[in-house]
Amino acid sequence: MISMDFEHMHFGFVGLGLIGGSIARALREKYPACTITAYDMEFSNVEAAKRDGVVTICAYEIDRVFSACDLIFLCAPVSCNNENLLLLQKMLGKDTILTDVGSVKGDIYEHIKAAGLMKQFIGGHPMAGSERTGYLNSKAMLLENAYYILTPTEETPREKTDSMEKLVRSLGAIPLILSAAEHDYVTAGISHLPHVISASLVNLVKNKDNADGIMKLIAAGGFKDITRISSSSPVMWEHICMTNKDNILLLLDSYMESLQDIKSCIEMQDARSTYDFFESARSYRESFVDVSGGPIKKSYVFYVDIPDEPGALATIVTLLAFQQINLKNIGITHNREVAEGSLLIEVWEEADIARAQDVLSAKGYVVRVKK
Repeated sequence: MISMDFEHMHFGFVGLGLIGGSIARALREKYPACTITAYDMEFSNVEAAKRDGVVTICAYEIDRVFSACDLIFLCAPVSCNNENLLLLQKMLGKDTILTDVGSVKGDIYEHIKAAGLMKQFIGGHPMAGSERTGYLNSKAMLLENAYYILTPTEETPREKTDSMEKLVRSLGAIPLILSAAEHDYVTAGISHLPHVISASLVNLVKNKDNADGIMKLIAAGGFKDITRISSSSPVMWEHICMTNKDNILLLLDSYMESLQDIKSCIEMQDARSTYDFFESARSYRESFVDVSGGPIKKSYVFYVDIPDEPGALATIVTLLAFQQINLKNIGITHNREVAEGSLLIEVWEEADIARAQDVLSAKGYVVRVKK
């Protein structure tokens, strides 16, 4: 049985992009003495992780180097994980735990069953992410307070599931155990379908904008918020749609029915039903648990009024850097539809907003926090 001594465990990663890299970084921070072996099709990712002190052993291919691993994470795109599984199958130790990070479970479960690995597999899905992809954008804190779904098979020994649950919790994430079928239905509703809808809205504006691109020019506020996830990897979402087709189509049909309902209300000028449509959504949305992790991750954003003069941006960044406030994103907003401030700053943790507000306000800057 797998040792509970995470500090001295040997972890393997097949795929070292945003999620794989973030888990590896979190493991290295929490368990400095652990061994991490990693392979990625883009070997530069593994080399970068080695330079960062995250990876211990660089794998040039999926070979016997992984046979010493206690726990292996499959972190490649969904369809690639199935191919990588066949390569790993021949070299897994009998006590090795195999997990993945894919957002679809049904497909890989079929391959796990065919490979005779049901007793060694625990599906995993950290409900965290970013519009930015790749190892270079990975962060150990990406897992903090994010739900991490675990989907053991019906043959997975309870003690192995317990070990994974304790490991996930130790990395700052929130473990949640579901069946594979339940996972795929739930993620289709709260992650996969929203990405389809977001992309369709962006394409709608693209196709219906005028020749001068006025819609694109003034798109801001609400439109940018609800379409932010459209910047995610199209390759990943192609794979997800192909492997979770039935659940996505089922919920997409229901969504299209709801659009037809509100369309009819607007056509008939049914004010009461139109109000109820928006009020129901508002009320239910406000009942959501306020957790920073999720498939559409909560953002911590504030705006700062700054003068349009050389060095203004550098001054703000320097003030925050001195307070060791880690910036996730920064940009200039020209449209004042929602934000009055001209500088948009996104930080990693909610507590950093208050710290930034204190230091900037003390210097005379007007800070407005996004609600």
